[in-house]
Amino acid sequence: MLRWWRQWRAKRFIARHPFPEQIWQKVRSRLPLIAALNDDDAQRLGLRAWRLLHKKRLSVPEGHDVDLPTRLGLFAQASLLTLGWSDADAKDAFANVHEILLLPDVFRRRGSSMDDAGVMHEYPDERVGETWYQGPVVLSLVDVLASGNWSGFNVILHEFAHKLDMGNSQDADGFPPLPADMSASTWHRIFTAVWDDLQEHQARGETPPIDDYAASHPGECFAVCCEYFFSAPQVLARAYPELYDLLEHYFRQSPLKRLPSNSPFGHSGDVDQTWERSGGFESGHF
Repeated sequence: MLRWWRQWRAKRFIARHPFPEQIWQKVRSRLPLIAALNDDDAQRLGLRAWRLLHKKRLSVPEGHDVDLPTRLGLFAQASLLTLGWSDADAKDAFANVHEILLLPDVFRRRGSSMDDAGVMHEYPDERVGETWYQGPVVLSLVDVLASGNWSGFNVILHEFAHKLDMGNSQDADGFPPLPADMSASTWHRIFTAVWDDLQEHQARGETPPIDDYAASHPGECFAVCCEYFFSAPQVLARAYPELYDLLEHYFRQSPLKRLPSNSPFGHSGDVDQTWERSGGFESGHF
């Protein structure tokens, strides 16, 4: 009965809001991450993104023309995180997303941190995005437009990964709700090993194999790894193969198989780690 009701609602939605096939083809042509999907996966993703676009509030900067392909592409990249899940699980995953707020460019906050002596220091903090529990997902439009390729940077994936992380907590702690067939202890062990390796690289003054922002907080470690999993899977698989396998199981997807052989980064290429990322969380431990 419940399945019939869901199917009826889906048909009713499409009847009221016909899927814009031509717009969707434009989205696919613009975004290499979406273009790499097979037709069946792309169609399923498009329909989910279309529903999400109608369900969530998108606030755009005054004076900026954000066209429909850009809007649909934004929700498509967010929906890419849940593409391997059932429709019901995908819907539940973003129940805590109510609004996406686009700002024209990077935005500034006053950050603060306490040193080992207990002295609080304030500093200017530039961000391309941020996410809060039951609050909006805030994104820089400039960086939204720069997302969608195989570069390892994707502000949409990053911030919506925080929302997945907050599915069982008011904070992003790197420990999202897990499906019944995944072990919490295995998740903790693998992510702790990655976290420790990142910390050791920094302690030695070495550049870590993924963006060092992942070493700032467990929640950021999860979000950055999600970015790499989808948009630079060859880098994550080479650096942390056990973690890549874990995320394959969690997301029910294999982005490495989708990576085009003619990608400018290739199957063994490096990525640009100079992007400024954001999260709004204090550092902690798994």
